[in-house]
Amino acid sequence: MRIKAVNLINIRSHGKSRINFEKGFNCLVGGLGTGKSSILYAIDFALFGDPLTRSYNYLLREGEDVGKVSVEFVLNGKTYHVERGLKRREKGIGQDVEHLSFYEGDKLLASMKKEAVEEQLESITGLDKEIFREVIWVRQEHLKELLDIAPRERQKRLDQLFGLSDYEVAWNNMRGVQKEYEGEKKAYEKDFDVLGIEKLETSYHEAVEEFSALENRILELTNRLHNVEKELQKTSTKLQSLEKMRNQTEELLKKEAELQTNITNTEDMCARLANEIQKKTVTVNESGQRLEGFESQLNLQKKQLQEIGFAPSLTIEELKQQLASLDGQMTNIRAEQEVARNETRTSKQRVSNLAAENKCPLCLQLLPEDYKAHMLKHIEEESTEREQRLAELERNVQELQNLRNTLNKAVLNIQSYAPRIKDIKTRVHEEVEAKEKLENEFEEQQSQEKILRTQLEKVRGDITNFDISELEAARKLHETAAEQHLTIKKEIDFSETRKKDVAARIEELHERLERAQQKMKRVKKIDNLLEKVDGIRDAYRGIQPKLRTEFIKILERMVQQVLDNLVGEEGTSLYIRIDKTYTPSIKSREGSEREVSYLSGGERTLVAFAYRFALGQLIMQARTGHGLPMLLLDEPTESLGREDRSVDRLAEAISRLKAIEQIIAVTHNEAFAEKANHVIRLEKEIDLSRIVTEK
Repeated sequence: MRIKAVNLINIRSHGKSRINFEKGFNCLVGGLGTGKSSILYAIDFALFGDPLTRSYNYLLREGEDVGKVSVEFVLNGKTYHVERGLKRREKGIGQDVEHLSFYEGDKLLASMKKEAVEEQLESITGLDKEIFREVIWVRQEHLKELLDIAPRERQKRLDQLFGLSDYEVAWNNMRGVQKEYEGEKKAYEKDFDVLGIEKLETSYHEAVEEFSALENRILELTNRLHNVEKELQKTSTKLQSLEKMRNQTEELLKKEAELQTNITNTEDMCARLANEIQKKTVTVNESGQRLEGFESQLNLQKKQLQEIGFAPSLTIEELKQQLASLDGQMTNIRAEQEVARNETRTSKQRVSNLAAENKCPLCLQLLPEDYKAHMLKHIEEESTEREQRLAELERNVQELQNLRNTLNKAVLNIQSYAPRIKDIKTRVHEEVEAKEKLENEFEEQQSQEKILRTQLEKVRGDITNFDISELEAARKLHETAAEQHLTIKKEIDFSETRKKDVAARIEELHERLERAQQKMKRVKKIDNLLEKVDGIRDAYRGIQPKLRTEFIKILERMVQQVLDNLVGEEGTSLYIRIDKTYTPSIKSREGSEREVSYLSGGERTLVAFAYRFALGQLIMQARTGHGLPMLLLDEPTESLGREDRSVDRLAEAISRLKAIEQIIAVTHNEAFAEKANHVIRLEKEIDLSRIVTEK
């Protein structure tokens, strides 16, 4: 893993800075307060997010509300970019999740969730916060920390970093497991089901036998029920048939009464019709006699017409026309009579005048006597003729009057007889039709009576076919079968209920028995487990010191190699010995040992660096399977001087550490920086850090 660049915005003394790093030994150089260590703090924050103290006050620039750190790094040929933000709030400073993201190239792996980013980062790099802060990042004044703490604390801390404390934890945890198993075993040994397992087995077998007996009983009852159901069905069918016959018989009885009533009504109707037919016959006969009388009178009148010269076939209108004609003739004759009378009176006056005077009655001239006599004779002859004519006319009028009276009487009689004859004929016709209708109805009623009597005989025959005693017997058989069916059904229901209860008890006993058997098996298993736990605990207790011994041997060799590189040929040889508490000591060629605390300041710094570097490599190998990916050093030159070349040897030794891909060191020592592959110089202007040069 190699850091490529770090970008800072409002982080400690940095307003806005970008620091590029290279492969190998990188050195941040600057005076006090120029912002060198701030870059290491920022890298720690960007990778893991958690503050070194209780708050982020040490990280966010004073007077600013927001800050941001982004770190670009390369791993296995891929470039990654992690970014985190800070935000000042009323309650203090916290992470700004809106600026939390983790990219692989341009691909977003996680964002806005702290746990997701940490999970992705650890899965890719294999680093967690503890390894980074204890192994990779050696903070200022922490280089000698492991040398200065008490041996037991050192052993505990390094066992934890090596993972050896896990065995101690496992040993203690296994004791808890052991106690848990022992408590579980004691509980099982007091368990009621375990103690009474034999009684449970007896109860279970008894319940199974009862269940089997109930099943057999239910099967037997079911077969009986099936037979009874058949019998019940048979009796029910017969009973239904007889009930149907009874209902039909009741209907027949109703029909018999109805038919008897209809026959009586029909007989009454026939009697009434016969009476009405008799009445109609009398009426028709009487009307016929009356009709014959009127027709005789009519024929008589027509005969009289014939006798006076009128055709008997003439209609009333034609006869009336004849009457009118006679009236006309009589009027004409009377007019003629009046004229004749007037002429007779005139003739008499002329005769009287001629007898008194000889003047012409017309011209009033005097007439001669002979002419006068002739005229008088002529007038008398005319008067005689007129009187004869008047007598003849009177006879004619009288004859016409007699004829008219006879004709008028005949017309009046004919007018009187014709409507009566017509009315009688109509009535006779109606009465005949009514009589015929009554006769037809009478015949229909007689036919209907015969039909009803035939039906009545059949109904009475059908009624005699039904036997009420057979219905009573069928009903008793059906009731007996129903009672048997109900009794067996109740017994089956009771047996089924009992069977369910027994089944539930069997299930309960079976579950209890299984639990008891499982508990018995569990007790045996617990015994085996307790035996194994004892063995595992003994193994854990024994493996930890063995592994620690192996780690110490390897650590001792690695520290010695690094220390030899640091001291060099010109320096005094220092031989390292490390005891079981990881405490290093120096052994002289003569074989005497002395504690590290008795070394000079420079020697202690070199020993501390070699110790920390070797520990880091070994811990990384133990935890991840590979060595240190990089190393961050904050002022590692403590107590080293230029005069004895200890600074140079440390810088040269660091530059020769090719096993580490990248080392980033913070220092104010120019001599130390001279050995770096890449130097980054920092200065401070008006309270702001500035990257001056990079080479």
